[in-house]
Amino acid sequence: MVKIIPAILTNNLDELREMISKTEGIVDRVQIDIIDGKFADNITIDPSLIRDIDTDLKFDFHLMVDEPINWVEKCISISTDRIIGQIEMMKNQVKFVEKVTEAGLKVGLAIDIDTPVKKLDPVILTNLDAVLVMSVPAGFGGQKFDQKALDKINKLDEIRARDDTPFAICDDGGITFDNIDDARISGVDEVSIGRRLFKGSLGNNIRKYTKAAYK
Repeated sequence: MVKIIPAILTNNLDELREMISKTEGIVDRVQIDIIDGKFADNITIDPSLIRDIDTDLKFDFHLMVDEPINWVEKCISISTDRIIGQIEMMKNQVKFVEKVTEAGLKVGLAIDIDTPVKKLDPVILTNLDAVLVMSVPAGFGGQKFDQKALDKINKLDEIRARDDTPFAICDDGGITFDNIDDARISGVDEVSIGRRLFKGSLGNNIRKYTKAAYK
């Protein structure tokens, strides 16, 4: 079953609290997108401001930042479950993975739409809990799904077939009712969906996306 993960991209703490509140009782985790203005021309909420939010949800932090290892400690809170770092401005993937796992958290690496799978360090690939594939240019919401992502998902699915503890594959960006089935067939386990998931009833939208994934 493909897992639908609400993704929150905002620079407004009140809006973030409101969106988190809407997900409670409907899902068990949300993805919080962190952008620093260097990785992309956009800036979101600082993760350290989220530490005091009282929730039973699990947080995934998606770090679209310069040198993600320097952001790990900011992301640690009682709700943090997984930290996923974009590799494009990451000097050392192994050290990033070690930093997150030493904190007792699940770890993932993410590749942007124009970054090939071969850029992922093979030394660490089978130690990951997740690999996130961007299907739009990282840093902004509301973009159109790029079919290039499907080939990368297929390649990752082939790689993890040889792994005794396979990583989850997550697709992020531009997922609609029309393409979620293609993503599932290619091998995704999770899809992150932003503001379009929050329009109207979140619960109904998740059910519709789940049904569309198996059309």
